[in-house]
Amino acid sequence: MDTTTNSPIVTAYLARTPSSADAYRRARAVFPAGVTHDSRYQLPHPLSVTHAAGARKWDSDGNEYVDYVGGHGALILGHAPPEVMARVAEQAMRGTHYGANHDLELRWGELVQAMVPCAELVRFTNSGTEATLMAMRLARAATGRSRILRLRGHFHGWHDHVAFGVTHHFDGSASAGVLPALAEQAVLVDPNDEAGLIAALDAHEGEIAAAFLEPTGSTYGQVPLRPDFVQRMREETAKRGILLIFDEVVTGFRVSRGGAQQALGITPDLATLAKILAGGLPGGAVVGRRDVLELLDPERAAQRGVEKIGHQGTFNANPLSAAAGVATLEILRDTDVLDRTHAYAAAFIAAANDMFCELGLPWVAYGAYGAFHIFINPNGLPVDPRSFDAASLGYADLKLPRGNRVAGKLRLATRLFGVDLSPWPGGLASGTHGEAELAQTLDALRGAIRLLREEGEIA
Repeated sequence: MDTTTNSPIVTAYLARTPSSADAYRRARAVFPAGVTHDSRYQLPHPLSVTHAAGARKWDSDGNEYVDYVGGHGALILGHAPPEVMARVAEQAMRGTHYGANHDLELRWGELVQAMVPCAELVRFTNSGTEATLMAMRLARAATGRSRILRLRGHFHGWHDHVAFGVTHHFDGSASAGVLPALAEQAVLVDPNDEAGLIAALDAHEGEIAAAFLEPTGSTYGQVPLRPDFVQRMREETAKRGILLIFDEVVTGFRVSRGGAQQALGITPDLATLAKILAGGLPGGAVVGRRDVLELLDPERAAQRGVEKIGHQGTFNANPLSAAAGVATLEILRDTDVLDRTHAYAAAFIAAANDMFCELGLPWVAYGAYGAFHIFINPNGLPVDPRSFDAASLGYADLKLPRGNRVAGKLRLATRLFGVDLSPWPGGLASGTHGEAELAQTLDALRGAIRLLREEGEIA
């Protein structure tokens, strides 16, 4: 992205956020690239946030923003929900780590078991990346096979088994630091390509341990998966003795109370969870079939004459995460918060598309289940927001390359009007987004489009 002061948008952003700029200068001396998560990297500098509440957050210069990053998808109840914070504060006074079993982890696991269709057993981890790594190990041990089938563009964390074929290395070659021999165990297939799926399954018959996918599509449906394709994956994997694994790190408890598997009516063998699971604190889980999860059980493994899979983790089922997770899942179970998040995103999508038509701009807003994506149409495709079918396009069309100039300036420009989009660009609604946030977001989008046109970035 052009970060020179020749851009009025960049100039205005620099003038509005000097404290964030100073924090970034300091951070670059401490952290690689000045950030602690790749998605937070942004030029000329990311925001430095001091506090947040509900649907809003404030930066170190005192600027207020309607927030659509949502803790990278973890904050379905918004920032600092009072009931969750009260439970965490109460637990903090009782201790942050027991190094022992405790009642909260049991209540947390029972809630997951009751809400998620495939969850015959539950094993907590510290993150989504840990959960996907454990799920792959379980699948290989359960089947005696080595290969993992994945869909191009689908994200399953940063560990070695999945660190390619997401934003680059779509040919399956190893990315930096990954052993080529390990990368060779991956089988990559294009999303929604049934012929390619069957060809890959046939070519590796008897070799594939698991098929892994984000069940609504990558980046929470930015590149949507057709439900019939997911169903075909279920049928083919079951027929071939392959474990189907849903990565529900983002979709879990957001698509529905039971995740995408409940909404789609398709039950995987295993699922991975994180984000909402722990109510905004660190935490993940692998859930699924009893016979597979029992490979973590020393007694059951011995009875079956197989080697137990080892699994440690200092902060597995940490009491603070368990307190937040229990409170959050109970609220999701007992209230209409999901209905409200879905309705909010749908209202934004409809209003944004009306705006694009009014302005003669060939962009489209789309999405489902409380998310919205803004397709800025970098290749100038003929699109009609009223009939747009994102599933008809592929990841090469819908996913923008890192550093796309227009997307970067769009995010900076909306910040000038007090709205912080997610970088893809798009956003996630929470139960605290309401009419005031919707009106401000639409005004910010309109203002950002005007600024982009004034700079000649869009026609």
